[in-house]
Amino acid sequence: MADFRADKPTHSTFSNIFYFLKLMFKISPLLVIGECFWGVLMRLPTRIISVLGVKYVIDVIASGDDKMKIVKAVIIIAVVLIVSEILNAVYREFFFSVELEKITKGLSEMLYKKAKDLDLENYDDPDFYNNFILVIESSGARVTMVLGLVQRYIGEVVSLITIGSILFAIDPVCLLIILAAVTIFTPVSRKIGKLQALRQIDNNRLHRRADYFARVFYLQDYCKEVRMNDVKPLLLERYNEAAQDVIDNQRKYVRKIDLIYFFQESGVQIVGFMLLLPLYLGYCVLQKHTLQAGDFVATFNGALQIAGSFSFLTVGVTRQFSESARLIEKYREFLKRKNKIFDGEKTADVGEPKTVELKNVCFTYPGNDHPTLKNINMTIHPKEKIALVGYNGAGKTTLTNLLLRLYDVTEGQILIDGEDIRDVTAESHRDRFSAVFQDFQVFAATLGENVALDTNVDDDRANAALRHSGFSKEVPDGLNTYLLREFDDGGIMMSGGESQKVAISRAFYKNCPYVILDEPSANLDPIAEYNLNQSMIEAADNKTVVFISHRLSTTVSADRIYVMENGEIIEQGSHEELMAMNGTYAYMFNLQAEKYK
Repeated sequence: MADFRADKPTHSTFSNIFYFLKLMFKISPLLVIGECFWGVLMRLPTRIISVLGVKYVIDVIASGDDKMKIVKAVIIIAVVLIVSEILNAVYREFFFSVELEKITKGLSEMLYKKAKDLDLENYDDPDFYNNFILVIESSGARVTMVLGLVQRYIGEVVSLITIGSILFAIDPVCLLIILAAVTIFTPVSRKIGKLQALRQIDNNRLHRRADYFARVFYLQDYCKEVRMNDVKPLLLERYNEAAQDVIDNQRKYVRKIDLIYFFQESGVQIVGFMLLLPLYLGYCVLQKHTLQAGDFVATFNGALQIAGSFSFLTVGVTRQFSESARLIEKYREFLKRKNKIFDGEKTADVGEPKTVELKNVCFTYPGNDHPTLKNINMTIHPKEKIALVGYNGAGKTTLTNLLLRLYDVTEGQILIDGEDIRDVTAESHRDRFSAVFQDFQVFAATLGENVALDTNVDDDRANAALRHSGFSKEVPDGLNTYLLREFDDGGIMMSGGESQKVAISRAFYKNCPYVILDEPSANLDPIAEYNLNQSMIEAADNKTVVFISHRLSTTVSADRIYVMENGEIIEQGSHEELMAMNGTYAYMFNLQAEKYK
């Protein structure tokens, strides 16, 4: 994907703003409508008062009319302002805050659902990943900003039309002077809006680097390494470098933005308000005598209101809407990101295990020049226990990812019962598999939910699955015990081995014909490893199991072992057959066995 800074937005500014408004309208139409209405109510009364109200009071004084009219006018003005403030407080406290949270929640759910369904390939794209972080982290702030801009936009439009009509009726030339002064400097705002959007994009990228060090210092994963080694000076030095990059980036943009903004604002103020407008008003009052005292004040106040509205609707809107629109463009890109893994027309049958065939399977990761897997041919019979072994980087995990259809093959086919896995829906295909990954995760949920990976937990199955995995830790509330402490201060923390047993139990819990285990015994002691192997054979007796292991003692009981090297299968057979070959497998096995003699 091309760098954001080099791309022109695909959609116009107002197209992006309208797109985001539609997203919010689907979640809370009343809030979007309410903000539009409220933008008018917040601005128009006070501006009409500053023009017509002040004019009325001055005209009464100048004409020597009944002074009680002034008192009545002041009372009416006060009542209008007080009612406006009360309505504003009620609206903000009892409606706006609740509906804003509802919109933020709805948008977050939309983004999370999209993220869940994205192909893993997208996470291999650094530009996409940066934009992904930007979209997720700026969701709430973007809602508030866009609503605020739209609210003000509607209010300023109605105010401009209303006050402009009043001013035009008093003196149309004054209106034209202000509009001309503001229009001259409008193009400058586009440059400011672009710079502000680019600053946020760069800041997000640089902040992500600096945030890494925050995670290092607060996550439990790193705490022992940090305390046992003198790594703190290195981390602090790197953090200071990353933080300085953020500061330097801010300085770079601030200098440019402030200079242009000063030129824009001072130009409008000097040309419009300090030169042309006073000269014209003075001429009308002193020479032509076309304006009375009330007209003079009303005209000047109206001109200020018109200038403010027009300045925002041209300069401010272009600048602020442009910034938001360029970031909303990222929402559109993210939500419309197309997957390369498409659903087939059929639904896979989740029943008894069938024959799995890999025919001339090749795979190259996006952006790589060299294939990770080359010409893989494999036939896995129902209920077989298959082991994949080999050095790091041999392609074992990639092969299991292809079986799970987390990626699609670059060339070749994967067939189950003679049917290409691409001919069925991805979800129904994955329902046939249970997988425990090398980088497994334990979630902030109950023990039972962690086993079932669902809110509906079958207690008998969950307890049986934990028993098969060798999990024996005493927990206070059984399956209802919370793990981790994000949502429960009393949540328990587990060792790496205990966490892995919870992860392994998921493979026993799920009713499916195929199980994939990536390094299932990596964190287990030898006794736990032996018990796991026995349990796996017992519990997965009616399932096809594919497991990756670097501990070759776990592969002895496999029906067939595939030895991989540089993305190819170089040996295959049972343990006894491979030992008789005296090849790579025998060498690796004897090397490990030697350590135990």
